[in-house]
Amino acid sequence: MTNYIAELRWRGLLHDSMPGAEEQLAKGPQRGYIGFDPTADSLHVGNMVQIMMLVHFQRCGHTPIALVGGATGMVGDPSGKSAERNLLDEDALRHNQHCVQAQLERFIDFTGPNAAELVNNYDWFKDMGFLRFIREVGKHISVNYMMAKDSVKNRLETGISFTEFSYQLVQGYDFYWLWKNKGCSFQMGGSDQWGNITTGTELIRRMGGEEAVSNPAFAITTPLLTKADGSKFGKSESGNVWLDAKRTSPYKFYQFWMNVGDEEAAKCLRIFTTWEQAQVEGVLTEHGKAPHLRIAQKVLAEEITRRVHGDTELRAAQHASEILFGSGTGDALSTLTDAQWLDVFEGVPQAEVTRDGLNGTTIIDLLTDRTGFLPSKGEAKRALKEGSISVNKQRVDEQWTVQLTLSRFMLLQRGKKNYFLVKVVG
Repeated sequence: MTNYIAELRWRGLLHDSMPGAEEQLAKGPQRGYIGFDPTADSLHVGNMVQIMMLVHFQRCGHTPIALVGGATGMVGDPSGKSAERNLLDEDALRHNQHCVQAQLERFIDFTGPNAAELVNNYDWFKDMGFLRFIREVGKHISVNYMMAKDSVKNRLETGISFTEFSYQLVQGYDFYWLWKNKGCSFQMGGSDQWGNITTGTELIRRMGGEEAVSNPAFAITTPLLTKADGSKFGKSESGNVWLDAKRTSPYKFYQFWMNVGDEEAAKCLRIFTTWEQAQVEGVLTEHGKAPHLRIAQKVLAEEITRRVHGDTELRAAQHASEILFGSGTGDALSTLTDAQWLDVFEGVPQAEVTRDGLNGTTIIDLLTDRTGFLPSKGEAKRALKEGSISVNKQRVDEQWTVQLTLSRFMLLQRGKKNYFLVKVVG
């Protein structure tokens, strides 16, 4: 057994915990859960903080339970939201649930002595009628108690529906059900979930009787992961980095971690790796000796991309990054797939040119009339004399002409950072 609270503390993952939580964890293996909202078919980087809470929980000798909210996803959590969101139908939620489950299995071990378990709260809510719920559950929590929660108070001016108002009671019952049926004494979550989680501990205290005295329930929360500008990584904000390769490609995922700042890299190495403290501090010490080499960012990007996408996709992302930002050559470019070309150079100015008649085109015509990369032939001549023009990472002069291969792409470049992608069609 490893001290879970101490583990969270040095990793910067502990925001708050109920009194007695650390002592309860020291008594022996415990069971704890985190809920994941299946309102999208992929988790994102913001969810990874909670995933790692379960990873570290399991590594410390405890049993993690991942709850996919098939029922609560139909209601909608008001926490951190300024307006009510659209609700998905059951089929969409079921699809999302299966996608989320597959992603969780990359992180958490579902085999072994303290194997993780995945549950869906739809299983215990599907046969519970409204009248039964308000009679058996709702009577234990007062409206005054629910109104005092920040997730409700922050919405009173703009308005909150009964549907969202009732969310904390539904989530609270999840905790009670898992406590009663799975022996689950801990619920973890982001700091914005403190109100919902403590509603669960209160419900257990009031519904559990003598059993709740001898086997109390506890809440632990973690700080929210924020972007460099302080905004939250959430599904409803722009700039999400998803775990699904179809939503965020492995290359872009890798580059996201490569581009974090030094302070963020240090924080993320502690949170998103399973390394011991000495190993993390060793990497940060080496990084501090030569920050321009971005050692922390490189090992962070490698570690997380491998975990989320596997070795093959990691190597492809590193290869594409080397081509674009390193000393990659035209030969290396030829190894990129069509999808990688479009992915790596997304956002780079582009033009389509027809294959017919392109062979033998002069470099000046290619830079100007055929693509519009440079505004005039005079500008093209000046750039060529400067020696700043490259085609497929190879420097060219004014005598160069197009010699087409079967490739569908050509990369034009002026200087180190000015790129232009030519898509050859036909």
